Amino acid sequence: MEIRVIPISEGEKKAKYTDESQLGFGRIFTDYMLLVEWKEGQGWVDARIKKYEPFQIDPAALVLHYAQEIFEGLKAYKWEDGTIALFRPEMNARRFNHSAERLCMPEVPEELFVKGIEQLVAQESAWVPGSEGTSLYIRPAMIAVEPHVGIKPSDHYYFYVILSPVGAYYANGFNPVRIMVEDKYVRATPGGTGEAKTGGNYASSLKAGLEAKKKGYDQVLWLDGVHKRYIEEVGSMNMFFAYGDTIVTAPLEGSILHGITRDSVLTLAKSMGLKVEERKIDVNDLMQDLKSGKITEAFGSGTAAVVTPVGTLCYAGETVQVGNGGVGKHTQTLYDTLTGIQTGKIEDKFGWMRKVK
Repeated sequence: MEIRVIPISEGEKKAKYTDESQLGFGRIFTDYMLLVEWKEGQGWVDARIKKYEPFQIDPAALVLHYAQEIFEGLKAYKWEDGTIALFRPEMNARRFNHSAERLCMPEVPEELFVKGIEQLVAQESAWVPGSEGTSLYIRPAMIAVEPHVGIKPSDHYYFYVILSPVGAYYANGFNPVRIMVEDKYVRATPGGTGEAKTGGNYASSLKAGLEAKKKGYDQVLWLDGVHKRYIEEVGSMNMFFAYGDTIVTAPLEGSILHGITRDSVLTLAKSMGLKVEERKIDVNDLMQDLKSGKITEAFGSGTAAVVTPVGTLCYAGETVQVGNGGVGKHTQTLYDTLTGIQTGKIEDKFGWMRKVK
């Protein structure tokens, strides 16, 4: 499908940031966006790169009442030689379509998804920051816009992509975070929408997150929704525990997001000679292994922060330190290697980076 560009005048363009150290996350957006529509009986039509501006949708749009909505998140990086590259966008396309299938939405052809992002990023290449730790965050999304108050799949959708230059996630350095295990609220259950990237999953997690912050913790570690016993994921991250040279993470069994960074971490760990296990982790065993020192490191992985070290973990009112409370050696190596590949400083032996410009 051809993607047309609708130019905007210089007078319509926004004032560009001047200090990359003050970018923050997700508050500044570029001049252009990608928009493609899907209509019943027509399929995907009218792909265009146009001015970033508000949508005008009907108050009865299905997305507003029944939450038929999905999204993704990935990044573009500016290398020292000026190259702009994406990190594994085809994986985001596949996960996006996995979410679409679960929410009864039309799949976006992988070529359209990736090509549209590439063309949009190339159009907005001047917005890609180049300082240490910065990147261009890319947010693809799909919403149901048919005006209908009644539970049904929509007959009209918007697939769109917006861009946001973002600063270094660790503004104050790569420091361990404090995690609280949530044993009251539930994020997802098998058969639900836990492995789909849909807004309702995140909205329902807000209450537990806010309560954890009031107690002095940075994020929530969820337990399974059936037994409230097995470790699942942390906020917007997949979770890992290191037993010496063995990296353990929860299996993908329908309630955990298929993390692209998760997959990359597992691949890197194996290439580093580490043993990898995907298995159920009983929270009671976890606490005992932390206290005995069997677990030497803990960290999360996700698009925003890439790898996040965990220094302390609290469950049922008991707080324990992970290892020595600092950043573990495997955590540091995985973070340095993965970010090195993303920024072009380390050879990409896996074919993960896709050059845009």
